[in-house]
Amino acid sequence: MTYLLAFDQGTSSSRSVVFDRQGRIHALAQLELSQIYPQPGWVEHDPLDIWNTQLATARQALIQAGLHARDIHAVGITNQRETTVVWSRHTGKPIHNAIVWQDRRTEPLCVGLRQQGLASTIQKKTGLVVDAYFSGTKLKWILDHVPGARQQAINGDLAFGTIDSWLIWQLTHGAVHATDVSNASRTMLFNVHTNQWDAELLRALDIPTSLLPTVKPSSAAYGEVHADLLGAGIPIGGVAGDQQSALFGQACFAPGMVKNTYGTGCFMLMHTGQTFQTSSNGLITTSAAQTSTRTEFAIEGSVFVGGAVVQWLRDGLHAISSSSEVQALAETVPDSGGLVVVPAFTGLGAPYWQPDARGAILGLSRGSSLAHIARASLESIAFQSAALLQAMQRDAVQAGTAPVTELRVDGGASINNLLMQFQADLLGIPVVRPAVTETTALGAAYLAGLSTGVFHSQHELSEQWRSGHRFEPAMSPSHAAKLMARWEHAVAQTALPAHQVDHVPDQVVRTID
Repeated sequence: MTYLLAFDQGTSSSRSVVFDRQGRIHALAQLELSQIYPQPGWVEHDPLDIWNTQLATARQALIQAGLHARDIHAVGITNQRETTVVWSRHTGKPIHNAIVWQDRRTEPLCVGLRQQGLASTIQKKTGLVVDAYFSGTKLKWILDHVPGARQQAINGDLAFGTIDSWLIWQLTHGAVHATDVSNASRTMLFNVHTNQWDAELLRALDIPTSLLPTVKPSSAAYGEVHADLLGAGIPIGGVAGDQQSALFGQACFAPGMVKNTYGTGCFMLMHTGQTFQTSSNGLITTSAAQTSTRTEFAIEGSVFVGGAVVQWLRDGLHAISSSSEVQALAETVPDSGGLVVVPAFTGLGAPYWQPDARGAILGLSRGSSLAHIARASLESIAFQSAALLQAMQRDAVQAGTAPVTELRVDGGASINNLLMQFQADLLGIPVVRPAVTETTALGAAYLAGLSTGVFHSQHELSEQWRSGHRFEPAMSPSHAAKLMARWEHAVAQTALPAHQVDHVPDQVVRTID
């Protein structure tokens, strides 16, 4: 039997999954990743903790599966995307903690780029909006604030990478410094039309080219895991950012196919094929996972706080003692009792892009309970995702393409049936959960399998995809529209007046798979 090993390095944990050729899971190992909050609005990880936990889970997964490294045909890597690491090319040691995608410290740099009139250029070249979410300003911050870093970079002594590049460097003992197009497209430094680092954007952020990794297709030969790490050399055959990997694992290969991943945040992607489609509804354009040098794109919307709201219920309100209890608590009431929770703990992402918004609970009455807050918190995940799909539907109409007819879902919170049914009700289209919900890891395994001959075509992968549960909408369209209107009204209350923005400190986001 042929086996593939996927490294799934996420915001809250490092995981390794062993799949067989049919996409079935044979082992899964997971270790929690420590979160570091140096000050409000800042979120960091220890890069060595990322590496050590990832390696440990790979070893655990092999033991669980009863396999040796020589039994693994290839390794695929998928990762939290915009999180930024800079390390010494000589020692392999990071010069600063990884700055996580949620971190907001570089918003002043983003304001400067907007004031320079670069927002339009950046969107045209990268598909992105100017935001602290992306890697470019994080890299500039490290170079500007770590003593001696900029001169070391000019001298060619430092390497930059998102988490995939950091893992590849470690897995190959420094022999390979590379990334794939999907991760590169999230840096705000990469021209997605040419699949090249962009000289104009590098100058704008004062980034030396010597820092940058080589960019390859997502399904390609990336080198070999060093034999002393797992017991034998294994080809690294696939790399993709977690959301593009999930799109691939969901077999969303055709234009118009959409998936939503419910994790720390929520990330919805619609494949647009070879068409670079600029959204006029608050979404971004990103490179999809690519199996060749041919460009492929997706429209994406990102919700900053999705499943993380459940951890807030657990750790902030102490409404539950474990995340698994949230559905049972929410189901003790028939509805949210008129409550709306807007979990804008670190501002609002797409389609609103309000970095200064703050969380709110609206509609409180004397009869409101923790159960109502729990239900409204779960519903907030669906409301934010519905706003994304509605924006995508408007983009599809404007582009003259067919409307979306179903939503494929995955991620930790997708196992919550209450949430998935409410999502279908709001959208008015079926929500489909696959038989294998580990689609982020599965996408990485598929990409590795394609480059190493395990699979021969994407059609073959489409044939393997299986529905696990289909949630059909059961709410009237008029009632769903009323609920969405109430949500949008609540969102409007979270935006701070301009004269107050500079006086309100950022809040710290808490994360959960």
